[in-house]
Amino acid sequence: MKAAFSIWNGRIAPVFDVSRHVRILETGAGGTVREYDLPLPDEPSGARAARLAQWGIGVLVCGAISNPMQRLITAHGISVIPFVAGDAGEIVRTWLEGTFSQRAFSMPGCSNKRRYRFKGTRLSDPRQAGGHKRQGPRTAIRNGDRAPPQKGRKHRRSWVQTQR
Repeated sequence: MKAAFSIWNGRIAPVFDVSRHVRILETGAGGTVREYDLPLPDEPSGARAARLAQWGIGVLVCGAISNPMQRLITAHGISVIPFVAGDAGEIVRTWLEGTFSQRAFSMPGCSNKRRYRFKGTRLSDPRQAGGHKRQGPRTAIRNGDRAPPQKGRKHRRSWVQTQR
C-alpha cells in the first residue's frame, strides 16, 4: 500500500491544494518500506487527483483541504485524512509503527473537542445558545411575536395600520 503525506519545510503542509511536495511511503507484504519525495506540479485540481491515483496512492495525509479537492481525490478511490499538522518525520514514524492518531496530530482548532458544547439546548432560543441573536421582523413573526419592523418610518406606519 502507498500512503502520501503532503510536505512543506519538513512539516505537513498547511493546505494541500497549494502543496508542492509529497512524501510517499510504500509498504510491502514483508513489511519493507520505501520512502521517497516527489514534486507535485502546479496543476488543476482534477489533474492533481488523477496524478495521485496514477502513482497508486491509497491514503493521503494532509493539512487543510478544500471540499472540491477532497471529493475529487476520494472519487479516485483514495482515502483522505485531513487537518493533520506537525513534524513530517514524527507523523511518518507513528504511521509506520501503527500508532498514528489523527486527534494527536490535528491542526489547531480542528480537534472537535468542543463540538457538542451546547448539547441538549434549544438553539432556536438564542439565550440558551450563549448569545443574543437580534431578530428581524420576519423571524419575529415566524416565531409568533408581533414586533414592528425596525426599518424606516414608512414601515412603522404600515405596521400600525395592520394592527387596527
